[in-house]
Amino acid sequence: MAGDALIRPTAEPSRRDWIAVMSAMLGAFMAVLDIQITNSSLKDIQGALSATLEEGSWISTSYLVAEIIMIPLTAWLVQLFSARRLAVWVSVGFLIASLLCSLAWSLESMIVFRALQGFTGGALIPLAFTLTLIKLPEHHRAKGMALFAITATFAPSIGPTLGGWLTENWGWEYIFYINVPPGLIMIAGLLYGLEKKAPQWELLKTTDYAGIVTLGMGLGCLQVFLEEGHRKDWLESQLIVGLGSVAVVSLILFVILQISRPNPLINLGVLRERNFGLASIASLGLGVGLYGSIYVLPLYLAQIQGYNAMQIGEVIMWMGVPQL
Repeated sequence: MAGDALIRPTAEPSRRDWIAVMSAMLGAFMAVLDIQITNSSLKDIQGALSATLEEGSWISTSYLVAEIIMIPLTAWLVQLFSARRLAVWVSVGFLIASLLCSLAWSLESMIVFRALQGFTGGALIPLAFTLTLIKLPEHHRAKGMALFAITATFAPSIGPTLGGWLTENWGWEYIFYINVPPGLIMIAGLLYGLEKKAPQWELLKTTDYAGIVTLGMGLGCLQVFLEEGHRKDWLESQLIVGLGSVAVVSLILFVILQISRPNPLINLGVLRERNFGLASIASLGLGVGLYGSIYVLPLYLAQIQGYNAMQIGEVIMWMGVPQL
């Protein structure tokens, strides 16, 4: 669906185009940063909210579950509401959720606010990629893709460092306050750089709602299965077995629906193209190695080695420097 809606500009991009793209990149950087910024500060947050290690893990899990559900829905939402309207809405929502996280009074409220933050932040990541294709001509897209690559790789590495420094010097609340200044700049840039377009409400008549439901259930359950499985001894837990079963069934149904429907939510046929398929597999491997290590290492340093937030950040920082 997304590919049909992309505009292919040929003229030189204007200043407004670049401002729109850079604002979207800033949003993606913030969204990716917030995946990892809490990792080095989890012990402090858990203490403030009187949460155990297992309970505190949901502070990260809730963000990731909401984000992973939102990311594949963004292309459809861009077509439905327009890039400008969606970008501004999710940017404002992300800032509000960040402020609510800093004001959380219990573990339950923190989990809800982090899920809201992940849901809105999940749209900011693909929006940056989409606006690069929409706003920049082919001979400038390499620059945009390079900026996106830096965002995707450097932000998660610098997140624990920044989070650790803020926690040690100002308090864990400031890992959420820090989103406000760049967030306001991002919203202003998006409002200036993106033109107004009318929503395409007619798309609601042909939307693949079954695909949305099965994809959301499948990815959400799979994320919780992978995040919480080792804490509950995997197949020894009925909850984990149930989540894994729902994930498998939902994702199989999703694939069947996408292959058989004339207007699928996601065109899986592009994976049959050799270059695109191989690139997707390589990207998957990179994501597993990059994000997996950055998530696990802070927990190991905090719980096993007894590092404080600042020390954890300093260790993780050196993982990000070579990626530049």
